[in-house]
Amino acid sequence: MKKIVSYFIIGIISTISTLAVVHYFNKDDSSVFTNNNASNTPFKLASYNGNLPNDAFIGAAKMSTPAVVHINTKIKIKKQKNDPRYMNPFYQFFGDPFGNSPYDMPQQDQEASGSGVIISNDGYIVTNNHVIDGADEINVSLYDNHEYKAKLIGSDPNTDLAVIKIDASNLNYLTFANSDEVQIGQWVLAVGNPFNLASTVTAGIVSAKTRNINILREKAGNTAIESFIQTDAAVNPGNSGGALVDLNGNLIGINSAIATPTGSYAGYSFAIPSNLAQKVVKDIVDYGIVQRGFLGVSIREVDAELAKDLKLSEIKGAYIADVNKYSAAEESGVKRGDVILKIGNADIKNTADLQEHVARYRPGDKIKVELFRDGNVITKDVILKSKENKTALLNKEDVPKTGDVLENLGIQVAELSNLEAKKMGISGGLSVTKINDGIIKQNTNMQVGFIIIGVNNRAVSKKQDLIDLINDNKGNGILLQGKYPDQNGLKYYAFGY
Repeated sequence: MKKIVSYFIIGIISTISTLAVVHYFNKDDSSVFTNNNASNTPFKLASYNGNLPNDAFIGAAKMSTPAVVHINTKIKIKKQKNDPRYMNPFYQFFGDPFGNSPYDMPQQDQEASGSGVIISNDGYIVTNNHVIDGADEINVSLYDNHEYKAKLIGSDPNTDLAVIKIDASNLNYLTFANSDEVQIGQWVLAVGNPFNLASTVTAGIVSAKTRNINILREKAGNTAIESFIQTDAAVNPGNSGGALVDLNGNLIGINSAIATPTGSYAGYSFAIPSNLAQKVVKDIVDYGIVQRGFLGVSIREVDAELAKDLKLSEIKGAYIADVNKYSAAEESGVKRGDVILKIGNADIKNTADLQEHVARYRPGDKIKVELFRDGNVITKDVILKSKENKTALLNKEDVPKTGDVLENLGIQVAELSNLEAKKMGISGGLSVTKINDGIIKQNTNMQVGFIIIGVNNRAVSKKQDLIDLINDNKGNGILLQGKYPDQNGLKYYAFGY
């Protein structure tokens, strides 16, 4: 018995000694082993508060997925009168050199798909303009698999937004949140239909704001507005027009683009901020067109060198490189060389930020513009104007229909800014940004980049000038005059219309 007690006492002493030694040699690394309640430890185990991420993600997904729809469009292929397949009698009888029968050759209708977000219980849906652009038929599938034919209410290439409507009621819909309050680093969900995989939800964080990736300029020209919310939520083809939501399930953006060398998701996606989307949607629903206010200035980024020259304390704002005549800016006393620091109460970080904030207003709206000029900060009251330098709102019937002429020509054009025109030594013109199948491609060797400065010896500087002059000369020969920026002398292209 005495031996057993002795062994027991020795065991206790050994255990205490071992613990003492371990504690002594690890006293500087105690944080590795301590729990989250230790107040003296610099490192803590990762933990969540019960709401992030699972609970919040599940709630936001449940709220948003029923309000995101699958959009399928159809573009009917139209036979071209001057297509050699329909003009050459040998072709009609014997087919093409590759052995295809002429009856096999007509192309099938083109189909495309994307996403949309229900924004009212009576069937209004916002999506991307590029999802429905040129569509002859728009079909919508809801979360519960009900299908509807949709009607196009209106679209805006400048922001890549469009509104469609289905004849339905008591629908689930999303509420616009304030995208100005979105914070870099916050969790977001992207909801859409990538690769026709209906009601797909992905998660990520906001990586940046007011991001300009120059994706809309090719179609919309200098009036394009890009001030995207950048996220790392996975977005793929078919997600376009879908929802970007916060963890409350509120709509903070419309997914629109991805940065990719392959055509599929490669790390970053871009969404149109909800504040801009909400204004454009309201204009389209209320007026049928977007009522957009303009300052009437050419702008450039403020970089470190410019900030130093101007003696700006911070590298931010938008530098005014030129002021258009008769514009809102000129009439309010804004000058070339000013730096715009604020619109209303909103700080302006860069040119994309400026464009987004101004685009939230309509012609006739008065805004306060804070400027940096000659070392001083001053404020100007500016009454915005339309692109045509008018303060009145437009009626839908007053807006010329421009699509048919440019579609027939097969070109897309962008109006030159005053600064761009001045650099080329011309008073104005239109840059050809894209050449599709059409009259110009079939009858001339015009290249992208050609600057159109005249039609039949009459000057053009606006897109509508080109359309009006071509319509005026319909049935006669058309002579386009212009130049290439990197070549001397004028160039001429002639064709019938």
